[in-house]
Amino acid sequence: MFFNKEEINSRVGSSAPGVIAIMLLCLCGCNAGYIRPPRNRQARIMVMETTGYCNCGKCCGWERSFFGLGQPVYSYGPNKGKPKQVGVTASGTRARHGTVAADTRYLPFGTVIYVPGYGYGRVEDRGGAIQGKKIDLWFSSHEKALQWGRRKIKVKVWL
Repeated sequence: MFFNKEEINSRVGSSAPGVIAIMLLCLCGCNAGYIRPPRNRQARIMVMETTGYCNCGKCCGWERSFFGLGQPVYSYGPNKGKPKQVGVTASGTRARHGTVAADTRYLPFGTVIYVPGYGYGRVEDRGGAIQGKKIDLWFSSHEKALQWGRRKIKVKVWL
């Protein structure tokens, strides 16, 4: 995503820190702030159970092989012991703020969701414990995920 000088100035003013922030967002590929609902589609309001998760082994079921010194491997399930790419979602994207894990039978990859208190997110991941009207919201740390906890709230969904 590229902006010309006029667009940058209209979005953040002519301040150097604002221009640098826009440039960093473009370079690092962080688009969580730009997840928006599809145009010309109505949102469905759904009550969903939300929980938080992060990239840690407790949340994502991985551990280090060779007594904690080797590469990450799956801790359990059909892939137990096989290499695990930490931070990569089931759809192949990097997990970041705005990444949502859901039961893809109900909410397929690419579904946009608005969660009050969290913001916009996109379904890009799935998990074994996520079935039905449940979603996991990605956080940058385990502490933040625990702080979110488990909440049953009304969310907007754009399939």
